[in-house]
Amino acid sequence: MAAGVKAKHGLLNISISHVYSFCRKIAPKNVCIQRATEIQSVRAVSNGTVGSDHSEKYCVDLVRSRDYEGFLCSLLLPKEVWRSCLTLKAFNVELAQVKDSVSQKTIGLMRMQFWKTALDDIYRDEPPNQPVGTELWKAVKKHNLTKRWLLRIVTEREKDLDDRAYRTLQELETYAEKTHSSLIYLLLECLGVRDVHADHAASHIGKAQGIVTCLRAIPYHSSRRKVYLPMDICMLHGASQEDFIRGRREQNVRDVVYDIASQAHAHLQHARSFSHNVPAAAFPAFLHTVVLEDYLQRVRKADFDVFHKSLQNRNPLLPIQLYIRSWRNIY
Repeated sequence: MAAGVKAKHGLLNISISHVYSFCRKIAPKNVCIQRATEIQSVRAVSNGTVGSDHSEKYCVDLVRSRDYEGFLCSLLLPKEVWRSCLTLKAFNVELAQVKDSVSQKTIGLMRMQFWKTALDDIYRDEPPNQPVGTELWKAVKKHNLTKRWLLRIVTEREKDLDDRAYRTLQELETYAEKTHSSLIYLLLECLGVRDVHADHAASHIGKAQGIVTCLRAIPYHSSRRKVYLPMDICMLHGASQEDFIRGRREQNVRDVVYDIASQAHAHLQHARSFSHNVPAAAFPAFLHTVVLEDYLQRVRKADFDVFHKSLQNRNPLLPIQLYIRSWRNIY
């Protein structure tokens, strides 16, 4: 072990110094990340550059605090696209947190309308005076990002303000495809990948991510007396919303989780089934599959009990798992 980290059957040999180097970047006691340190250490002379540094740091801090696993994945992106990809993740976080941060739907609708207007302004080269909006304008200009994907995320998040459970598993998948998959399409554009096979993989990975996100949020939503699980799956197993609100662990509750988790796993398997047709340049956009696979494995070990305490903690080995998958250039 002193010489390196070795995978089973000798398939991999990674210098431990590389792993330590990566871990130092995400250590909580350190500055956000190495690039954030560079932002703070290089002070611009002009006010415009200072504002640019501030907006980038805002996006870094936002993603790191609200989407830690997405933040970890971003550390392994190519340097030339890192800032744009992180901006897209920050944009997604801004929209995702609206639902839980407003007390009235009307306020949420106003926030969503702001972003619809902001997108129109960005594509007219008149970005809003808002950190994420400023950075998003730069990303759009640099990579010629498709407006349709950005607008689709906003529109679907706006519909989700209705605050009701999904009627079917297919409805959850549709929501996931229009939000999470759209984000991955944009990441692919940043990487310069416009390929039908990559888009096909992104569609399935996004659906898996949306399903897993729904499962992971069950304890949080239940604590607020809310349940968003597909009603058709709950009815199939005779599980009520009250069962989840009370944190019950009966077999029928676990069966609901099993069915939903199995669908996420099926999407991951489908995305990987044609990986040989996907350009290697697209793989960094798919690193989140490591996070999804990790959760699905852990919920299986917990016998599909989403309230198990082991699922409430971060996996300390996740950074290393991401590093290895990135080094091997697979998803």
